[in-house]
Amino acid sequence: MNEAQIEITIPHLFRCPISLDLFEDPVTLCTGQTYDRSSIEKWFSAGNLTCPVTMQKLHDPSIVPNHTLRHLINQWLQLGPQFGNSASIDYLAALKHTLESPQLENKLQALEKIRVLSDEYCSFRKSCFHQLNFLPLLLELVFGTQLSKSHNMEFTELALSCILKLLPLVSLEPLNMIKDESKLATFLLLFEKGTSSVKTSLCHLIDSTASPQTEEVCHMLGHSHKLVHEIVVLVRQNCEVSKVVAIKAMLALCSLQSNRENLVREGAIDGAITYISGCETRQKNAAPLAMAIIKKLLVLDSAKEALVNHPNGVETLVKMVFRVCNQECSESAVGILAIVCCDFGRAREEAIGAGVLTQLLFLLQSQCGTKTKTKARMLLKLLRSKWIEEPKQV
Repeated sequence: MNEAQIEITIPHLFRCPISLDLFEDPVTLCTGQTYDRSSIEKWFSAGNLTCPVTMQKLHDPSIVPNHTLRHLINQWLQLGPQFGNSASIDYLAALKHTLESPQLENKLQALEKIRVLSDEYCSFRKSCFHQLNFLPLLLELVFGTQLSKSHNMEFTELALSCILKLLPLVSLEPLNMIKDESKLATFLLLFEKGTSSVKTSLCHLIDSTASPQTEEVCHMLGHSHKLVHEIVVLVRQNCEVSKVVAIKAMLALCSLQSNRENLVREGAIDGAITYISGCETRQKNAAPLAMAIIKKLLVLDSAKEALVNHPNGVETLVKMVFRVCNQECSESAVGILAIVCCDFGRAREEAIGAGVLTQLLFLLQSQCGTKTKTKARMLLKLLRSKWIEEPKQV
């Protein structure tokens, strides 16, 4: 590349408005405009007390280093001039063309490059990915072909990884292609037969469908008995990453009321309780999300029965009542127990036997929020009144 070609590829935002050269030391004025330090200092030394772009009089002449812009420029320089403006479009277009070719090895290399490029956020590159329709192409490559014995799972893993990196940069609308019967069938088959990495990526995709843009996809996935069952199985596995993304996928499916009956039927309550019961050994976990799943499902009588009939259901929730490090879990546990204890005498007996009264008293003496304390008092009152009433009925 000669000097003139490199000049053309410098993104507009990386040029100083005064010198029109690439920023070397970007600084920002009180007006929000950014200039190269040497250029703005020359402007001031000439007796100017205004902003060169807006011509506003400066009430504060101080300049602040723009570290964010400097960092972005350094990244751009490290990637090389081929990732500048017009060349960036050409380069990405070439990668897209490679993905459309039949050569598997070349496609794998292209996917690796896309994954690296999508890691580094850049508004211009985001626009390029969107304009070149990368997401629809990748979705088509993953779900548009039927699985066979010769299917290359490495390609699927890499393509899904790229899809997940592109999702925050582009519209979710292309995900609606999964509504197609054949693509949905491939999605379900991949979840059933795919590697752990593929299943994890698919859970992330399901998590993304909890949006008004993709409501119909979420509905269709939530009505698949096999898929929901497989997600619950994933929650019970030893891999913590898989557990957490499976919990997130279940919560996304719970966002639609029409999915909840199927979730209960396929063991979502058991999955959530199983996850929560192991949370005491984890410093960071998705217990609040698992609690949220149970709360959403408890609108159904079948969910209440599943919780009460679970061998450790009530006891697990009692253990979560007094959580000094996680008030969100405490509030959720109290709220859930109040629902099942109101409807089921056995739940009240189990809760009291598991020490809920002591837990509630500890909670009321703690620094928890007003809302949590109000729920705790209501549950305490409920348990005490039922404890008094029930012996009289015997």
